[in-house]
Amino acid sequence: MTSLQHHHTRTRRDFLTSSASGLGAAALASLLRQDGRAVAGGPAGVPAALTQLAPKAKNCIFFFQAGAPSQLDLFDPKPKLNELDGKPLPADMLEKVRFAFIKKESAVLLGSPRTWSKHGECGMDFSDFVPQIATCADDILMVRSLHSEQFNHHPGQLLLSCGRATFGLPTIGSWLTYGLGTESQNLPGYVVLTSGRGSSGGASLWSSGFLPSHHAGVLFRNEGEAVLNLTNPEGLPPELQRRGLDTLKSLNESRLSAVHDPEIASRIASYELAFRMQSAAPELIDLGGESASTREAYGIDRAQHPQATGRGNVANAHLSFSRNCLLARRMVERGVRFVNIIYEAWDQHSSLEADLRYNSWVVDQPIAALLKDLKQRGLLESTLVVWGAEFGRTPLGENRNGRAANTGRDHHPFAFTMWMAGGGIKGGQVYGESDDIGWGVVRDPVHINDFHATLLNLFGLDHLKLTYRHQGRDFRLTDVAGKVMTPWLA
Repeated sequence: MTSLQHHHTRTRRDFLTSSASGLGAAALASLLRQDGRAVAGGPAGVPAALTQLAPKAKNCIFFFQAGAPSQLDLFDPKPKLNELDGKPLPADMLEKVRFAFIKKESAVLLGSPRTWSKHGECGMDFSDFVPQIATCADDILMVRSLHSEQFNHHPGQLLLSCGRATFGLPTIGSWLTYGLGTESQNLPGYVVLTSGRGSSGGASLWSSGFLPSHHAGVLFRNEGEAVLNLTNPEGLPPELQRRGLDTLKSLNESRLSAVHDPEIASRIASYELAFRMQSAAPELIDLGGESASTREAYGIDRAQHPQATGRGNVANAHLSFSRNCLLARRMVERGVRFVNIIYEAWDQHSSLEADLRYNSWVVDQPIAALLKDLKQRGLLESTLVVWGAEFGRTPLGENRNGRAANTGRDHHPFAFTMWMAGGGIKGGQVYGESDDIGWGVVRDPVHINDFHATLLNLFGLDHLKLTYRHQGRDFRLTDVAGKVMTPWLA
C-alpha cells in the first residue's frame, strides 16, 4: 500500500468511526434522509441502506406471545375439526412429521369448544376468548397461512426474532435501529417489556448479534426503577457525574482513535444515553398524568380474573401487561422505534380450556385499548402493531406419557396465525388459508422470512439491501429467503 493509499484509508476510517457510529449514525442518517440521499455501508457500523422506499411505518409495537397460542381456538375456526373430534389422522400424514411430545400411534384430533362470531364491516371471525380485539377487526390483517420449519420453542423464537434459528444474530429491532436510527434523544431506539414467566429464548431474543451493541434491546421494568442501576448512588451530585462522564468519554475517544473498535463508540453512546435517561425514564413510566378513563380502558388497576390459573398467572401479569401496553403508546409518542412486549404463557400442552381463557383475558382488553388509543391519537397510521408467536398448536390433542384425556395441543409449525394493524397495513382482510382441520396451508403460504421482508418494506427498507458484512459475508434479516407480501400493503 502506498502512503497515499494508507492516508486515504485511514482518513476514511476516521470519518466513519467518528461521524457515523453510535449516536452519530442516527444523526447522519437523519440528515441524509432529509437530503434525499443514502450512505454506503461497511464494518464501522454505517447502515448499508437507509430508506430506499417510501416508508409507511415509523414505529413498531411487537406483541410476542411466547409459547405459542392456539390459533384454532382464537383466530382460525375449523368446524370440520369439531366433526372429526376423537378420530385419528391417516398414517401417511404422520409418517415424516416430528412432534415435540405427541405420540403418533395414539394421537387423535381435538376439536375446539369455542364459539365464533363475525366482527366489523369485513366480517372477520374471532372466538369468544378475544371479544375486545374483535372490535378492531376492520383495522386488522389476519394472516392464517404462516409456516415454519422449527417445532421447538427456542429455535422457533430465534427464527421469528432473527430470521434464522441460530445464536448470535441481530433481532428485528436491532436491524431497524441499524437501518433507521431512532427519533428519541433521551430513550433507547429499541425497548423490551416483559410480563409473566419470561420466554425460553431470554436475552437472545433482543440481542444485537454482530451489530454494534448499542442496537440491542434495552430491558425496561414497568414500575420502580425503569432500568436497573440507572439511578445515581446517594450523594453523587449531577455536576460531578457529568465531569466523570466527560473524562471517561475523553479516554474512550482516545482509545477509539487508536484501535477503531466500533464497540468503543457503542460504549460512549451508551454512557451518554444512560445519563439522559436518568430524567426521561422515570417520567416515562410515571402514569400519574394519564386520565382515569385511559387507565380504565387499558385495565391498569383491574381486579384479578376470578378463575386465574396456569402459566400466565405469575406476579400479577395481568397488571404488568396492561401497564406495558400503555407504556408502549407513551414510548411511541417519544420516538422509540421498536417496542417488544413479551408475554410467555401460551404453551398449553394441557388444561387448554382454563389456561387459554385466562391468558386471553390478560391480553385482550389492553391490546384493544392500545389499538383504539393509537388510532384516536393519529398514531396508528405510522405505528405497525404485530401479534404473533414462534408457531401455532396442533389439531391433534396432546397425548404424551399415556395421558387418558387430551386437554392440550402440541407445537405446530405447518400452519399458524399472526395478525397486524396500522403502519401501512391494509386492515379488514384475512390472508391465506389452512386446510379444514388446520394441519397445513392450502392457499397463499407465508414463511417467517416473508413476514420479515414485508415488515422492513413498511419501514422503507429493502430487505435485500439492508445488509451488514460480518466474517466475510453480507448478512441480512431474511438471510437468503423472503419476499414482500404486496397484498398486505395499504
